[in-house]
Amino acid sequence: MPKVALFKQDGTKAGDIELAEAVFGIEPNTHVLHEAVHAQRASLRQGTHKVKNRSEVSGGGRKPWRQKGTGRARQGSIRSPQWVGGGTVFGPTPRSYSYKLPKKVRRLALKSALSSKVVEENIIVLDALSIEAPKTKDVIKLLEGLKVESALIVTADLDVNVERSANNIQGVKVLTVDQVNVLDLLTHDTLVITKDAADKAGEVLA
Repeated sequence: MPKVALFKQDGTKAGDIELAEAVFGIEPNTHVLHEAVHAQRASLRQGTHKVKNRSEVSGGGRKPWRQKGTGRARQGSIRSPQWVGGGTVFGPTPRSYSYKLPKKVRRLALKSALSSKVVEENIIVLDALSIEAPKTKDVIKLLEGLKVESALIVTADLDVNVERSANNIQGVKVLTVDQVNVLDLLTHDTLVITKDAADKAGEVLA
């Protein structure tokens, strides 16, 4: 089982803690991580791109000249795609880019992301995290004590005070263990997770 240092909220070391082998101790699968990030980023795309086809552009309505006898090419509308101001052929239309990965693949990707933090020694486990009132300076003091700048803070349950205190800090995000995802784990340099959240992740994902 992987063993990491356990810290107090003030940044002092409180001992060591063993994490679940099946969640924090596997060999990271880079291919699955790539697939998970690609799928998650695709689901974030708005897909609101739109062009007008020949039925939507203004104008047209009548044949510009008669079919035969003019010496010119036959035309049915001045809003055909080959005309300036005509409709666009095969242009983008609103669509959803999202797609789902199999459940086992998503779970493996999440475990690979968590394990990669342990391998890279970019995980900090806190024995507890408590903030009495929403104050940004309390989270800044916490990060300074841990010597961390960009961090994903993970708690076992929703803590409004912690979440609001970190809202205005660039590069810092707070999630519950149920909201943890691959993209946020990989985009933040350090994972700061409470002991209760680590235990819960070990039970749910094992």
